[in-house]
Amino acid sequence: MSIKSTLLVLAAGIGSRYGGLKQMDQVGPSGETIIDYSIYDAVQAGFGKVVFVIRRDIENDFKKIFIDKLKDRIEVDYVFQEVDMVPKGVSFSSGRNKPWGTGHAVLVTEQKINGPFAVINADDFYGGGSYRVMADFLTGSSDDAEYSMVGYRLDRTLSDHGYVTRGVCEAGHDSYLRIVNERTRIEKEQGKIIFTDNDGSITRLTGNETVSMNFWGFKKSVFDHLNKYFTQFVEENPDDPKAEFFIPLMITDLIEKDKVKVKILKTDESWFGFTYREDKPVVIENIKELVKKGVYPPRLWG
Repeated sequence: MSIKSTLLVLAAGIGSRYGGLKQMDQVGPSGETIIDYSIYDAVQAGFGKVVFVIRRDIENDFKKIFIDKLKDRIEVDYVFQEVDMVPKGVSFSSGRNKPWGTGHAVLVTEQKINGPFAVINADDFYGGGSYRVMADFLTGSSDDAEYSMVGYRLDRTLSDHGYVTRGVCEAGHDSYLRIVNERTRIEKEQGKIIFTDNDGSITRLTGNETVSMNFWGFKKSVFDHLNKYFTQFVEENPDDPKAEFFIPLMITDLIEKDKVKVKILKTDESWFGFTYREDKPVVIENIKELVKKGVYPPRLWG
């Protein structure tokens, strides 16, 4: 019997620009969170397990909101992301008090995942179609060195309330990823989309660019790479309390060295989510429209 795919939900982030635990904000007509819609879409697409990465200090609230209502619908597990969860023999400054970023968040789940899996952010709404194309890839690809990511059109991922960070993707003619360029300040300005570089230079973007929204598809083999790259990362940044180990940096290097290939999965879905607190009414309105169209029931879990 084939192993069903796992959905890994990164829910340990604080959300500095948003302020507060946006993972638990209610946005649906019956009090649903964005995570509820993500799990619902994943179940509909055929995922068999969900693993949450959370912080220890939100465990009780998190369990109260999610664990009980999901237990009869999908297998549920969770892992704490702690700063001292590093490979054996790796040391770092005692002044470090925060975990090491998204790559580290995936790494700490190694013992909880037994087969192909997808990675998402807890505060991002990706749309049902994105889960279906990801599920099809994970069950259909047998190459352990073939990974994937869902690619969104840039203009469908912006906020009206400030700048966003996006991974702008370059791909070959075969729809496989070549490189992810992290752009930390993309925003709308007078009807245009612009990117401001660290040196202050401004580049206009078309909006048709493909961007990564941290929706990745991996095989179990990715943990070998994560252990190697994360060990090297900590050894290179032992005294930097803010250094973070991001997934795209490792993936880009692996692609350049022909160690893996990453298929870009196309979606017609629009992303939305919480970057700023002012985004919440927009998220609520978008959910309301999807319920009105019959995409989701008014009470998600019945």
